Amino acid sequence: MSIIGIDLGTTNSLAAVYQNGASRLVPNAFGEYLTPSVVSIDEDGAVLVGKAARERLITHPARTAAAFKRAMGTDRRYTLAGRQFAPEELSALVLRRLKEDAEAFLGEAVEEAVVSVPAYFTDSQRAATKRAGQLAGLKVERLINEPSAAALACYDPAQGDAAFLVYDFGGGTLDVSVVDCFENVVNILAVSGDNQLGGNDLDLVIARLYCQQNELDFDSLAPEQRAILLSQAEQCKQTLTTAPMAAMVLELPGLAGSLTLTGQKLIESAATLFGRMRAPLQKALKDSGLAPRELRGVVPVGGSCKMPVVRQYLSHLLGRPLLDAGHPDTVVAQGAGLYAAMKERKAELRQMVLTDLCPFTLGVGVHNPADEDNLIMSPIIERNSSLPTSKVEKYYTVNAGQTRLKIQVFQGEAMYCRDNKKLGELELPVPPGPAGKEGAAVRFTYDINGILEVEAQSLSTGKAISAVLVGRGAGLSDDQVKQRLAQLQNLKIHPRDQEENRLLLARGERMWQESLGEEREEVARILEDFQLELASQEPTRILRASRRCKEMLDRLEAGLPLDGFRWDEDFFDDEDDQ
Repeated sequence: MSIIGIDLGTTNSLAAVYQNGASRLVPNAFGEYLTPSVVSIDEDGAVLVGKAARERLITHPARTAAAFKRAMGTDRRYTLAGRQFAPEELSALVLRRLKEDAEAFLGEAVEEAVVSVPAYFTDSQRAATKRAGQLAGLKVERLINEPSAAALACYDPAQGDAAFLVYDFGGGTLDVSVVDCFENVVNILAVSGDNQLGGNDLDLVIARLYCQQNELDFDSLAPEQRAILLSQAEQCKQTLTTAPMAAMVLELPGLAGSLTLTGQKLIESAATLFGRMRAPLQKALKDSGLAPRELRGVVPVGGSCKMPVVRQYLSHLLGRPLLDAGHPDTVVAQGAGLYAAMKERKAELRQMVLTDLCPFTLGVGVHNPADEDNLIMSPIIERNSSLPTSKVEKYYTVNAGQTRLKIQVFQGEAMYCRDNKKLGELELPVPPGPAGKEGAAVRFTYDINGILEVEAQSLSTGKAISAVLVGRGAGLSDDQVKQRLAQLQNLKIHPRDQEENRLLLARGERMWQESLGEEREEVARILEDFQLELASQEPTRILRASRRCKEMLDRLEAGLPLDGFRWDEDFFDDEDDQ
């Protein structure tokens, strides 16, 4: 029984399945690959999904909903024909339609799927996506970030090692990922995004521009009129993907008028949106530590990336070529199909590895001497850390005679804990003593299913406590959680104590003893740089660093110079960021 991959999009959704050595798109009942993410309730109570529902956006706006992906993980409710629906319930109806289409295509039941989500989706948004899968009758153990799926689909090991940026600009969300591919590993270095920015926002800009030019008030229009105007604006935008100019002409009562639009005029009118498009790109690049010049190019993904103005903007910002990675509308689904096959352990894909990231920082609250009631965030696992991961930090008592350490766990990027999301807390007994004498080693172990285990061990007594904080989107039973944590035990050995790294350090120390002068200095520098990478406790960084360290020691032992053989490339400077 096949596991399918699903791209659950804001505007359109589609599925793929791995067959005959390739990820194949699944056609729907109309023989098309794209199913509009639209739901409508007919007058007889029947539920319409996809193309038929999209046609009713204008004629029956009170019975039809679209773009509900943006509200995933919130308390928003959609009222259709007098009935209320949560965003995940509407998404479930779309997923169920894709499931039925896949069953018709495969001629067998489909019970499990890998579903793509924006890389910057929060825990609650991911949980809502998994609930939608459950409601649709699908087992969704694994989610895949949309840019990661696109990277997986376009990676060709035959082309050698490469780093590139995936820019996923769809109908409702923007995701940016920096990807490093080497030796059958698709390694996500950094992610960033905006969950409230997409092609729909450009439609709104065009609709408002039309109203401004024709002395209409968009906000005071009836729902049916706004739906018509947005539909026409979308068509105008789509025309700009193939023509230098587009026109909107309406002769309907209350909407009569015209608008001529060029790509340049759209850029000027949507200047704020284009500014927002740039911010996640810069953040992802900065977090990755790569300069634009170190990228092979940019992979444009999502329907909005078909627009020449968007493609030109990306090329202008980075000064890198746009890479052809297949059709922007379907590449995420194809990557999800590949990932589903990897989960099935298909023989031809067993060597492929896709790393995942922690999109938000995880840490504990520490004492703030300037404001004792306002804890400061102390990161343990920082955003963009490769998963699974396990990291440890030490913390000490603040007051004399203190008998407990209260360990409060938070998620977020704010400096003060009150502005982040609290995930839970533990209390560890410690012997009373002078301030700062007693302390604890606090370890976070985090896996790709959103399971976070927090352990605290007294530095003086060795007494330890732990708690498992399972994200609401984990979708795992208690037994599955225990099994998964057992598999992660080997992560709890500090990287510098792992056998392969200890061997490499021992080799370097031997070479230092055997060498003199400049060669001895080179060995010392190599070992120092490698130990700094080990201290990061980042598995992927350490893997690459160990390869680099071994290569440099090999060259020294072979009597070859290290000229031009650098440990790291320069990070991009301010000039590159302009």
